[in-house]
Amino acid sequence: MKTKLARMLILAATLSLGAELQGGPDARPFPPHVIPNSELRVLPRTVAGRQYQLHIGLPGSYGRNPTRHYPVVFVTDAYWDFQKIAAIRGSLVYDKLVPEFIIVGLGYAGQGLDYDKLRLWELSPVPLVSWGAPDSGHAAEFLHTLATEIIPFVEREYRVDPAHRVLAGSSLGGLFTLYTMYTHPELFSAYVAASPAVGVENGWLLDYELKFAATKRAVPARLFISVGGFESPDFTADSYRLNDRIKVRPYPGLAYEFRVIEGERHSGMQFESYVRGLQFVFAPLAPESGPSR
Repeated sequence: MKTKLARMLILAATLSLGAELQGGPDARPFPPHVIPNSELRVLPRTVAGRQYQLHIGLPGSYGRNPTRHYPVVFVTDAYWDFQKIAAIRGSLVYDKLVPEFIIVGLGYAGQGLDYDKLRLWELSPVPLVSWGAPDSGHAAEFLHTLATEIIPFVEREYRVDPAHRVLAGSSLGGLFTLYTMYTHPELFSAYVAASPAVGVENGWLLDYELKFAATKRAVPARLFISVGGFESPDFTADSYRLNDRIKVRPYPGLAYEFRVIEGERHSGMQFESYVRGLQFVFAPLAPESGPSR
């Protein structure tokens, strides 16, 4: 009996020590789940003092095909949306609706961060005074960093195909996606804007679109925009206005799709938006199309 009790005490002490080593007495004594073929890359601080962390998701075949180059999907708000894209990629590839692709989530380095505050600084092209964030509105700086630092880093470190570069984002990330297209349309070959915050600051993006349209510049890209059918009409109204414009704009080179995700609100619509959006933007590269054979 004493031997059994001693063994139990040793086991309890071992588990307690393991819990402390893994983060304290409340930590679970089991290994965490890790997304396969993923890694984190922290970049040097920018001149503005921003330090970005890239969430990289490599295709399953990446290590087996050392000469193959892959399309790449950059997605904003990596701390939320990287997992979403990673979760749906396997099913889309399995169904041969998209090619294998690399995911690059755009996030921030550090622990205990206020993501809401951080993203306000750079995802909107105009200060969000009505949101109580007058120091926001640095999308131009973020876009410059993306074009001159982040994309070159990714293309040096990973085997990506620059001809098939996609930018995706939701809400403010969707606004940044559209701003990028109207500012630097050739930087990406495709854009996925899920429930974009088009209406911020009295529909600033609609005025920006008017100025872009007046230049008669080409948009050599594929564009997918979506809204949730159960979202607030006040939030989606300007997205519908933008859709009405795009449908009649003679943008040379633009392939466009707009979709309402029925029965979903602002967050719930994101999964289907990324599923449908990635199918649309990768349609020319899809191994198969139509019903299963």
